[in-house]
Amino acid sequence: MSSPAASALPSEPPQSAPAVEQTALKVLAAISVAHMLNDIIQSLIPATYLLLQDSLRLSYKEIGAITFAFQLTASLLQPVVGIYTDRKPKPYSLAIGMGLTLVGLLFYSQARSLWSLMASAALIGTGSSIFHPEASRMAHMAAGGRHGFAQSLFQVGGNFGTSLGPLLAAAIIYPYGQGNIAWFTLFALAGIIVLTKVGTWYHAKLASRASKVAFKPQRHATLSSKQVASAICVLVALVMSKYIYLVSFTNYYAMYMKEKFQVSDEKAQLCSFVFLAAVAAGTFAGGPLGDRFGRKVVIWFSILGVAPFALALPHAGLVGTIVLTVFIGVILASAFSAILVFAQELLPGRVGAVAGLFFGFAFGISAIAALLLGIWADHTSLEHVFQMCAYLPLMGIIAAFLPKLERQAH
Repeated sequence: MSSPAASALPSEPPQSAPAVEQTALKVLAAISVAHMLNDIIQSLIPATYLLLQDSLRLSYKEIGAITFAFQLTASLLQPVVGIYTDRKPKPYSLAIGMGLTLVGLLFYSQARSLWSLMASAALIGTGSSIFHPEASRMAHMAAGGRHGFAQSLFQVGGNFGTSLGPLLAAAIIYPYGQGNIAWFTLFALAGIIVLTKVGTWYHAKLASRASKVAFKPQRHATLSSKQVASAICVLVALVMSKYIYLVSFTNYYAMYMKEKFQVSDEKAQLCSFVFLAAVAAGTFAGGPLGDRFGRKVVIWFSILGVAPFALALPHAGLVGTIVLTVFIGVILASAFSAILVFAQELLPGRVGAVAGLFFGFAFGISAIAALLLGIWADHTSLEHVFQMCAYLPLMGIIAAFLPKLERQAH
């Protein structure tokens, strides 16, 4: 399953200006492919919940506990990895992280108890925590000044992979059983190959630099420390509202469709695929739109703009629900790339630390939300949970407090 993008990667960094742009696109494509492979594996965890719920008699709380274990390790480790690799970049750490994901997936395919499922999921989360901060920095380095586009291309690979998880689970895992999850280690092996080649390019790129100015912390040129801190707090609050709402879909949407509309397990997974494919489409739009119109505008629209669709969703029929989730996925997903690049512009020189902080916080809030929403659903219903979560996008109004950053000409 080797990738054309990976085999085309050069072993030496380019020299001429046109070659820089060409090579950057190849590197960005390879990182996006690796992100896709990584997130296909990650998405298998929630995609198998309906199967595990039936075979192991798991409650919503126990389902949430599996996500909590997976997301918690990713949350705690990503900021640490980001800060460390800002100081000491590790080009081949991505391949090592994918190796941990491979081992975790093998254990997950054979797990038969809640605790073994949680331990396996935590190992997969550890591999993910190593992957995201350094891969985000590679995307930043290969951007050629188009940081929104680069971050979106990197993110869309992951979200496209996430959307494929339910589809592949419905086709391969549900008909033949949990043990068939082991076949997906082939995706991890392909990821290791791609990331090793990307690491070779990255190592050569680092070696070609006379100084590492890009990795030295700097202060924003026009904003005070207080303004920067205030803006970061607003961005963190927006990420919180986005990911609590998003985890209600990634963790419980298939169950919601089965509980409310009595669809089959396979059709519930197809509904998840439709939503996650919409998320992938929206992710790619967010970065380039931020490059063109300003990230604040995109952030404002992508969170607050979801509110009318979110509020209508719990009252819609089967077809209406599917249609509304497409709008919700496209609009909501455009936020994260814009938020991440906005934060990196607020804190130049801390690319890895910012990526680790925001990925880590996103994973962490998802971990806590998955567990709490599961407990809530056990005591009420999934329909009630979706009704209450629908108000979260209204928090997008606080984007008004973000400073207006001047867009740099590239």
